[in-house]
Amino acid sequence: MTQYSPSAPGGQSSGGVEEFGYKQAMKRGTGRFASFAVAFAFVSIATGIFTTYGSVLNSSGPAGIWTWPIVIIGQLAVAFIFGALAARIPVSGYSYQWVSRLANPVLGWIMGWISFTFLAIVVVAVDYTIASTVLPVLLQYEGSALNAWVITGVVILFQALLVALSTKWTERVNNFAVSAELVGMVALVLLLLVVGFVAKEVNVANLFSTGNVPAEGYFSLGTLTSAGPWMLGFLLGAFTIVGFESAANLAEETKDPARVVPRAMWQAVLASGVLGFLFLIAVTLLAGDPVELAKSGTPIADVIARVLGPVVGTGLLVLVVVAIFACGMVILMTGVRLVWAMSRDERFPGWQALRKISPTFGTPLNATVFMFVVGELILAIFSHRTGALFGLFAAATLLPAIIYTGTVVMYVVKRRSLPPSKGFDLGRWEIPVIVVALVWLVFELLLFRDASFADPWRYVLVMLALGAVYLVYLLVRRGGAKRLAMPDMHSIDAELAELDADAVNRDRVHRP
Repeated sequence: MTQYSPSAPGGQSSGGVEEFGYKQAMKRGTGRFASFAVAFAFVSIATGIFTTYGSVLNSSGPAGIWTWPIVIIGQLAVAFIFGALAARIPVSGYSYQWVSRLANPVLGWIMGWISFTFLAIVVVAVDYTIASTVLPVLLQYEGSALNAWVITGVVILFQALLVALSTKWTERVNNFAVSAELVGMVALVLLLLVVGFVAKEVNVANLFSTGNVPAEGYFSLGTLTSAGPWMLGFLLGAFTIVGFESAANLAEETKDPARVVPRAMWQAVLASGVLGFLFLIAVTLLAGDPVELAKSGTPIADVIARVLGPVVGTGLLVLVVVAIFACGMVILMTGVRLVWAMSRDERFPGWQALRKISPTFGTPLNATVFMFVVGELILAIFSHRTGALFGLFAAATLLPAIIYTGTVVMYVVKRRSLPPSKGFDLGRWEIPVIVVALVWLVFELLLFRDASFADPWRYVLVMLALGAVYLVYLLVRRGGAKRLAMPDMHSIDAELAELDADAVNRDRVHRP
C-alpha cells in the first residue's frame, strides 16, 4: 500500500497542487468570505428547515426541535476533523482525495463514488423544496407533482448555466444570496418574536409539545426496524447541517486554502447552528395549533404569512427562495468539481471528456453538463412518487452520514501518520473531538434502520452496484489496484525505484 508522503516532489507551499502531482488548472480567486459562503450556502438553514420541519412535526412533534443542538455539536466535531484533513491535502475532491492518499486508492474511489451519489441527489432535493413548499405559498397556486417536476427542472437548468459559464459570477450570486440569507434570517427571527409577543400569539407550551405524537414511549429507542419518535427528530438537523465540506472541494480555486477552508467549514456549521435554532424556536412558539400545522405541506411558510402578513411575509419568502437557489447552485458546483477531480485521475466513467476545462469559460463545462443530466434523471425518477420530498431528503441525509463516518474512521486509523498540517490542527483537542464525532455518527446511522428509509437504501444500493461494476472494469483495465495510485504517488514510486536501481548498480560495481 502506497501512502501519501509529505516529502513529495514540488515542495510544501500552502495549497500548491504541484506537490500532489497536478498542474494548476483553474484560477485561484476564492477568498475567505466566498469560501465561507460556499459552506454556509450548502448547509442553508432556510432550505433544510423549510424542507424537514413538517416531517418532524408529524414524526416527533414540536419538541423534536430540541434534537438540533445535539446535531450541531456532532457535526461541528466532524467539521473539525475535515478541517484537519483539508489543511493537509488542500485539493479538489475532498474525501476521495483524503482516503485515496492516506488509506488506499480503491477505498478512496469508493468514497468518491458515494460522494457523487450524494451530491447528485441532494441538488434535486434542495431545488424540489422551492417548487413544492415555498412557491405554492408565495405565488398562491395549488402545488402538484407535475408543476413541481417542471419548476425543479428549470431551476436546475439555470443553476447549471451559471456554474458552466462563470465561476466568478457563480460566487458573486452565492455571496449575495448568503448575505441576504444571514440578514433575512436574523430579521425574520426578530420580526416573528416581536410581532408574536405584541399580538400575544406566543405559546411557550409548544416548545415541549409532542403534537399528534403520543407522549408515551416518546423517548424510546424504538425497535430493530423502527426508530423512536424522539430519534426521528434528529433528521431535522441531520439533513440541514451537511455539506460544509463543499468549501474543501473548491480548495484548488481558493487563496491559501489550508488556512481558509478549515475555518470556513467550522464557522459555517456554528453560524448555521445558532441562527437555525433561534429560527426554530421562533417558528415553534408561533405555530398555533401544532396538530393542525402538521397537516400542512408548507408549515413554515404558513406561519410566516399568518404572523407577519402578506407583504412582509412575501418579501421574506423571496429571500428564502434566493437562499435555496444558491444552496442548489453550490451543491451543483461541488458535484461538478468532484466529477472533474476524479476524471482528472482517469477514474470516472467518461473521464476523457469530463476532465476537460473549457478554454473559453475556465470551468469544467463537460462535467457541469453531466451533473445537470444526472440531476434531471433523478428528478424524473423521484418526482412521481408519493412523498417524493421525504424520499429525496432521506437519501440526502443517509449518504453524508456514510461519507462522514468513513472519513472519520480513516482519520482515526491514520492520524499518527498524517502529513504535517499547513494551516489547521486539532492539537490537544483531537481525542475529545474524535470521540464526539464517532458517537454522533454511530447514533445517526442507527436512525436509518427505520422502515420509512427503504427507498433511500434502495437508491444507495443501486448506485453502489453501478459503481461496483465500473470499479471492477477499472481494476481489470488498469491491471490491479496498484495502478490506481494517485499522481504524486507515481512520482514517488518512480523515484524510489530509481534509487533502488542505483543502489543495486553501485553494489555490483563495488562487489569483489
